[in-house]
Amino acid sequence: MGPHPWIPNSTDEYRRIIMEELGIRSIDELFRDIPEKFRIKRDEWDELEIGFKEPISEYEAWRFIDESLSMNKKLKTIPFLGGGVYPHYVPAVVKHILMRGEFLTSYTPYQAEISVGLMQALFEYQSLMAELLDMDIVNASMYDWGSATGEAFLMSLRVKHGRRKIIIPHTMNPFHRRVAETYLYPHNVSLVEVGVTEKGTVDISELEEKIDGETAAVYLQNPNFLGFIEEDAATIGDIAHKHGALFIMGVYPLSLGFLEAPGNLGADIVVGEGQPLGLYPSFGGPLLGIFAIRNDRKLIRQMPGRLIGLTTTKDGKERAFAMILQTREQHIRREKATSNICTNEALSAIASAVYLSLLGPDGLKKLAETNYYHAHYAEKKLSSLEGVETRIYSGEFFNEFPVRFDDTGREYYEIHKRLLVKGIHGGIYLGNYYSELGESALYAFTEMHTHRDIDLLVDALKDVLSG
Repeated sequence: MGPHPWIPNSTDEYRRIIMEELGIRSIDELFRDIPEKFRIKRDEWDELEIGFKEPISEYEAWRFIDESLSMNKKLKTIPFLGGGVYPHYVPAVVKHILMRGEFLTSYTPYQAEISVGLMQALFEYQSLMAELLDMDIVNASMYDWGSATGEAFLMSLRVKHGRRKIIIPHTMNPFHRRVAETYLYPHNVSLVEVGVTEKGTVDISELEEKIDGETAAVYLQNPNFLGFIEEDAATIGDIAHKHGALFIMGVYPLSLGFLEAPGNLGADIVVGEGQPLGLYPSFGGPLLGIFAIRNDRKLIRQMPGRLIGLTTTKDGKERAFAMILQTREQHIRREKATSNICTNEALSAIASAVYLSLLGPDGLKKLAETNYYHAHYAEKKLSSLEGVETRIYSGEFFNEFPVRFDDTGREYYEIHKRLLVKGIHGGIYLGNYYSELGESALYAFTEMHTHRDIDLLVDALKDVLSG
């Protein structure tokens, strides 16, 4: 009798059959992508010193995990990391609603089994996000900002068929750029970079030199990766449209509490990260990719992901919701599909919908202003430290900015490690992405960072730099 076709099996005979089918000689070959130094050999297992070699009870397992976690070092303040994922306060009601079974168990719903209640929740997400972005159509949804950017670039190539050039700013998030490069790798596309001005924003004159009839799209991140606000976003959009290219904007949605919405700046496609809207950083996930377009039939038909629509019952007496667009590869489209987005972030999208409905326009504005003022308070305090430079660029910034330590005579890695010893997690080292900035780091500040937290950071840096 052969292996059961549906039930997982792990006997030696079944493993042999599977390995023959896969063309491998050992299970270890399945892990060859993992560097050798990070793999645990079977004969090294005892060296992990877990503390037991026999099966243990659930309670014993809980005690072991709890005691292990207690060894973690606790920070004195919220981390000052930013660069795309930020610590924001999540109201308790957001998690409470997400824990409801009708939402929690429908983590990747399809038309056949999706509940009307879940479709209504996703429709509300689309509507709230469309209002925030001032865009006509929002999908539900994408993995994260990086994947949404990659999909937007591929979409621009389909819409502007034959063009093989996309212009990006030097201050594009480098993590998103790497994802986009992976998406574009098989498509023979040129990613052309435009430099920055002394303000830390896009150099428009350089953009005008590099854009041409081969350009499918111009991408602008606002605020950019270094935190600076692109004051000439509308002008950049006009330049893109003048050359027949699409204008794609990447946005930090919380900043739209007081910045102009991308729809008012002429954006054709908008992407962004929904994590700041009701999701915990959670060590980097799950995230939520925002994807929106203006009302254009060519754009709609090439839009990745799925759309939830509102209609009425046949008698016209009740509202009804339906999945109205889903041109994905595992359905009828196959190789003609607009994307490979399979599992979407429905639960994360609902979290953002709940969060936005709780804040409302006034709350979002106050929150954005708080982030802005906390960052500027931090910049003023950090600038008082000897050898620390906080105005590398002169432009206006939102909630994060680069800090340079060249004149301190210290490498930032050393500074960062000594901050950790003091229970403070500093910013992202920028030398790996912007070598021209020297020994610098990107520090972010949100409503979670009180003046006391910022003062603790400044005092800790003062001790580190003087010691």
